[in-house]
Amino acid sequence: MDTTLRDGEQTSGVSFSVSEKLTLAKLLLEELNVDRIEVASARVSEGELKAVQEITEWASSKGYRDRVEILTFVDKGVSLEWMKKAGANVQNLLTKGSLNHLTYQLKKTPEQHFNDIATTVESAKKEGIITNVYLEDWSNGMRNSPEYVFQFLDFLTKQPIKRVLLPDTLGVLTHSETFEYLTSIVSRYPNIHFDFHGHNDYDLSVANVMEALKAGCHGLHLTVNGMGERAGNAPLASVVAVINDFLPEIEIKIKESSLHKVSKLVSTFTGFGIPANKPIVGDNVFTQTAGIHADGDSKKNLYFNDLLPERFGRKRKYALGKTSGKANISKNLQELGLTLNDDELGKVTQRIIELGDKKERVSKEDLPYIISDVLNSGTYQEKVIVKSYVLTHSKGLKPSTTVSVEIDGESYEENAQGDGQFDAFMNALRKVYDSKNLELPKLTDYAVRIPPGSNSDALCETIITWEEKGKDFTTRGLDSDQTVSAIKATEKMLNII
Repeated sequence: MDTTLRDGEQTSGVSFSVSEKLTLAKLLLEELNVDRIEVASARVSEGELKAVQEITEWASSKGYRDRVEILTFVDKGVSLEWMKKAGANVQNLLTKGSLNHLTYQLKKTPEQHFNDIATTVESAKKEGIITNVYLEDWSNGMRNSPEYVFQFLDFLTKQPIKRVLLPDTLGVLTHSETFEYLTSIVSRYPNIHFDFHGHNDYDLSVANVMEALKAGCHGLHLTVNGMGERAGNAPLASVVAVINDFLPEIEIKIKESSLHKVSKLVSTFTGFGIPANKPIVGDNVFTQTAGIHADGDSKKNLYFNDLLPERFGRKRKYALGKTSGKANISKNLQELGLTLNDDELGKVTQRIIELGDKKERVSKEDLPYIISDVLNSGTYQEKVIVKSYVLTHSKGLKPSTTVSVEIDGESYEENAQGDGQFDAFMNALRKVYDSKNLELPKLTDYAVRIPPGSNSDALCETIITWEEKGKDFTTRGLDSDQTVSAIKATEKMLNII
């Protein structure tokens, strides 16, 4: 079960819009092919109600209604009324899985709590609503009050519920505890379906998921990019790879090749960037930096493992920097269709090492410029030059740009408005390219940063990612003015295409 839209939304600062929730629900169920999705908490807001209504309406039309789940509360039927309005059919009822939580938060006895749960479950049954039960803080319950947990589970065996959901609410379990606790529970209650819900406070969530499966657990709760409260939940992409590679006896239907696409979309919707070194979905995980690794890849794939990028709809890259060496550079030159002799390659390698020492970032797309500079070659002269531009930004008026561009020696001039100065620049540029029946790539990501060692009133670097014919490439511009640095990055793009 994916709980990005419910538990993932508890990431501090994250709130999905109605349309974003519906879009992700469709992708999770149809593109990734997860079995179930938990999409909201009952009673939260009108926006949440509207989102669930849209999701359940779509899910019902596809026959997916029972695959959409809602977190509910023991609240004398208020959550159930909310669910009926939302059109939802499956509740995940939040209850207390540790004596500590029960005693100090609810201030009730086990018997009182169980009676309240029984009443809620019975009411749900009458309404045709399927019930799963969360045992909140179950992991601490097993550590400190196991007799209460077993008393609770004995009670649940007599209730008309579908699943028992066991969350490591505070992310405190070790892998050995996860295996021990779940082994004892699964063997004691062979007729109950148990889900494990891991949190990542000690960075142990994926290890705990593995041990939960080895112990016989029947279901898992995961989130895209490991989103969730505090350090987040067990990450979907990593768990899928681990199951497929290390637990082959367990069959899952998740489509690996879509993991990266959905991960990027969630990152875009939330504004939370994916760490470059995040397994499976991070920008660097299929990037070789050391020259010896690139050399080894050319000699019987010595530095490959089973995590081949093609599985996840990705491609191996070779970074350019002070540790690259000739092998990395040769790999990038091959992709660009360029060849250099040994002497030329040595000079280019030395320049890239010098740039790396200055902490400057070098991309594959920068190579023609470096080659031209180092070898004094006219082969790589710019064919597109942004000759001049006027940027205006006045209070009460839309920003506008007049731009003059030279393409293959011919000059073009256009004017356009936009939501900002760079948007206006791009709109004017688009007019130029439309007049030549040429298409510009799609801008997919735009990031501004201060280069290492710089400060905010000196230089800023604009990094733009473009998509053309299904392939991504990145260009960078450096200037004291943010818009100008973006224009420089765009000029590089124009020459690349």
